[in-house]
Amino acid sequence: MLLLIASALVLFLLDIFLGSIQIPFKSIFNILAQTSSEKESWEIIVLNNRLPKALAAVLCGAALSVSGLQMQTLFRNPLAGPYILGISSGSGLGVAIFVMGFSMFGISLNSFPFLYQYGLIFFSFLGSLMVLLLLLGAIYRLKDIMTVLILGIMLGSIITALISVIQYFSFDSQLKSFIMWTMGSLSGISNQQIIMITPILLFTLLWSFLLSKQLNLYLLGEDYAKTMGLNVKRFQLQTILITAILTGVVTAYCGPIGFIGIVVPHLARMLSKTSNHQILTPLSILLGINVLLFADIVSVLPNNETVLPINSISSFIGIPIIIWIIFKNKRITNVG
Repeated sequence: MLLLIASALVLFLLDIFLGSIQIPFKSIFNILAQTSSEKESWEIIVLNNRLPKALAAVLCGAALSVSGLQMQTLFRNPLAGPYILGISSGSGLGVAIFVMGFSMFGISLNSFPFLYQYGLIFFSFLGSLMVLLLLLGAIYRLKDIMTVLILGIMLGSIITALISVIQYFSFDSQLKSFIMWTMGSLSGISNQQIIMITPILLFTLLWSFLLSKQLNLYLLGEDYAKTMGLNVKRFQLQTILITAILTGVVTAYCGPIGFIGIVVPHLARMLSKTSNHQILTPLSILLGINVLLFADIVSVLPNNETVLPINSISSFIGIPIIIWIIFKNKRITNVG
């Protein structure tokens, strides 16, 4: 964990130092420390773009990793992730309605930047909340948690179909804006938004850590957990609520970022060789921060104006690891 903290600090600084415009290291230190005046354009780039982008990578990496860990524990499924319940799809539907739906009625939102920015966030939260309410109702009516998992997958499929219909009837400019959002990006977040989401995510991450003992108990089976005094329904409700908040906030501000929530918990288990969530939760947070900072550094392509979608980089990192995990588990099963 100490090594991961050190590497996270190094990657955080590299994420600030590297970019399409080359700025001397000394000047960046001066800007961050505010010890001397530098070029105004450099200060704007560092303080209004690179710094909030690096902070967003830290917050999003931690949030997605913990939500993935909790989903894999709750559903006892190694490939469960923060988007498996359709929460991300719900956010996508909200954004699709806002970005492309209004254009069907001849309303252009590009002329109102303030309304566009905050409306995007509001509709993304609204879509996540819609799916969350449906799942919460299902938890209280259905006895099997795996049925809730299947319901989440089905909801995601239905919502994806609705988004496709909206895309078909939308104009080119609005369609392009929505496609850009689906690629995921950390560069669109501002300092004010960082200040807004930081307490929400920190509180929810702390809440998830406080559930560590209950998560450990739940791993032993629902029946055994009940005999030990665990209120299983309430525990499941809390876990899904935590996942919804973490995933909903990240998706609203940065778009859907895939594979971090699936891969990082597996890396944490391999490194720690334990299923104790009091260790896995902080370890997943540190690993998630490192992985997303690294992905953001790669996406920038230093000294080049081209910026790759963060979703593409996270897929390149995550997919080989998932394939390796699948074959590794298959081999272990065959040996057993």
